[in-house]
Amino acid sequence: MSIFIENGTIINEGLSFTGGLFVENGLISAITKDPADFPHLRERAKEVIDASGMLILPGVIDDQVHFREPGAEHKGSIATESAAAVLGGVTSYMDMPNNNPPVCSQELLANKFAKAAEDSLANYSFYIGASNDNLPELLATDPRNVCGIKVFMGSSTGNMLVDNPDTLEAIFSKAPVLIATHCEEESIILANTAMARERFGDELPFEMHPQIRSREACITSTRKAIALALKHFSRLHILHISTAEEVELLREARVKCDRITGEVCVHHLWFCDHDYEKYGSLIKCNPAIKSSSDREALRRAAREGVISVVATDHAPHLLSEKEAPYLQSPSGIPLVQHSLRAMLELSRQGVFALTDVVRLMCHSPADCFNISRRGYLREGYFADITIVDPGRPSDASTVCRCGWSPFTGFSSTVVHTLVNGVPVVRNSRLTGRNSSLPLSFDE
Repeated sequence: MSIFIENGTIINEGLSFTGGLFVENGLISAITKDPADFPHLRERAKEVIDASGMLILPGVIDDQVHFREPGAEHKGSIATESAAAVLGGVTSYMDMPNNNPPVCSQELLANKFAKAAEDSLANYSFYIGASNDNLPELLATDPRNVCGIKVFMGSSTGNMLVDNPDTLEAIFSKAPVLIATHCEEESIILANTAMARERFGDELPFEMHPQIRSREACITSTRKAIALALKHFSRLHILHISTAEEVELLREARVKCDRITGEVCVHHLWFCDHDYEKYGSLIKCNPAIKSSSDREALRRAAREGVISVVATDHAPHLLSEKEAPYLQSPSGIPLVQHSLRAMLELSRQGVFALTDVVRLMCHSPADCFNISRRGYLREGYFADITIVDPGRPSDASTVCRCGWSPFTGFSSTVVHTLVNGVPVVRNSRLTGRNSSLPLSFDE
């Protein structure tokens, strides 16, 4: 199959120019900014996509999603959430292991890969989960197809807290793949929860969330993870950084060791603690959304490259579950369908350049995880391509199984998405085609 995409604004590797892409046999075979090349390429193509007035971007790579399968398919599945992903221009994802049962063995990990091979519309990989007693399973992980080991240094959905010091030492000293950490200190959270219940009883207001899942809990845990990584020269990736202090810890750590990287999530760049009054449970997530000054520090760190990756931590729950009182309301926000449009909205507001958006959501995830031939628009790379109309407003309706979002309308629309050269979204609708592949990683 051959496709020529012409007349769009290509945003790639720090550049922005009008040009065209020729796609053949699942790969990008030509990129040109010379209009004289267009007639020949148009003649060769079986299909021509006119992207006039649109942006041509590499497909987004989301390094942190929770698609809920197996064990919570009433919230989402690989099929439903990957459909939401491609509709949002996300062509590759890495799914977390806090399922039911937790994916802490090679057998359960293989089962997820097999399910994705049947159902996923986007390219995929999966983390294996760490526990206090599964080190042999972690050491058997194949770095060629598994994106990393997930270590919950604070509890979250799935009850996979790793708090044994000897286990953490062993993981950080022996892990054969990237270590991705959820950094919140559990003892601080428990103490904060107890104090809040003394004050409010069981009717805690959602505005207390950033005081319960506090900045001190995040900073303490992140400092511990960085110390372990520096001690053992580990490949550490700190997920969903949420405070200005963690940014500085990361900045200092990267001076000493470039094997330590950090991620920020779209909701921490979009919301701040003033938004709890309006959205309440809908923006309850772990780690908590914090102050406006934290948000500004995160935005600045992403622009500067101190934080290298922007992701979603897509975590769907039914609206009926989220509307429960604070102590029963689960943490998590469905976001994978909206992340690119949200970042483009921030670009429109002047927070990020378009080249920043592509670097943070496409190039840097590919570099961070050493993903083979993805994340860039380059000849010989897989044709994972997202085409966006930046001037066509769209709402935040979602095909995620949970059916809701705290986001409102956007100024842009994802029009077409190609996965491995195959249009899986055309004119903002699923085509019913599936061309996904497991991600592969260069050692």
